[in-house]
Amino acid sequence: MLEFNQVSKSFWTGQQRKVILDRASFRVELGRSLGILAPNGTGKTTLINMMAGLEKPDEGTITRGCRISFPLGFMGGVVPRHSARENARYIARLYGLDPDYVEAFCRWLCGIAEYFDRPVGTYSQGMRARFTFSLMLALDFDIYLIDEGMPQTTDAAFNRKAGEILRERLETTTVIIVSHQPQTLERFARQAAVLRHGRLHMFDSLEEARELYDYHS
Repeated sequence: MLEFNQVSKSFWTGQQRKVILDRASFRVELGRSLGILAPNGTGKTTLINMMAGLEKPDEGTITRGCRISFPLGFMGGVVPRHSARENARYIARLYGLDPDYVEAFCRWLCGIAEYFDRPVGTYSQGMRARFTFSLMLALDFDIYLIDEGMPQTTDAAFNRKAGEILRERLETTTVIIVSHQPQTLERFARQAAVLRHGRLHMFDSLEEARELYDYHS
């Protein structure tokens, strides 16, 4: 499970303090994927990063009682001067997994041919998105964190393969997805929440969350 207990987070913008969370408490149980609706500019990425442990709360505690992924598209663990092969093998060792398997899986799913053995820093945005998503799916997590859904690539074959794998994972894992578009959440979650003015309003269904979200949009 993942649990937030009285968690607060804010930033100073130079003119005012922007509140992301204000004493928020909630719990995500394994097997109950959660979709969070949040307008642009409310701190979606910060919330996801806090779940992953990439950012610390100002106050309160975050308890991670299971294996939680890095956010989809997160490049912080990837070294640009190293190739996708080198990065895949290094990160596999960090997670105690078979480097040969992780490399082979990423190479197959990415479909970037000889670029897989070239520095990641030379990749286009789409190629980087394909590699990081492939890397996330190659690793073994209980909860997958997704910020705004599938990576934006123009490669239809990759989108199809990655989408099929992710749907299969949903049968045995849990997803937390944050988006400003309700239709994005429909593919992943039934339980939902709305983030507004630092408060996270939890609902048993996406339909209930959508009513509040649409009312204030």
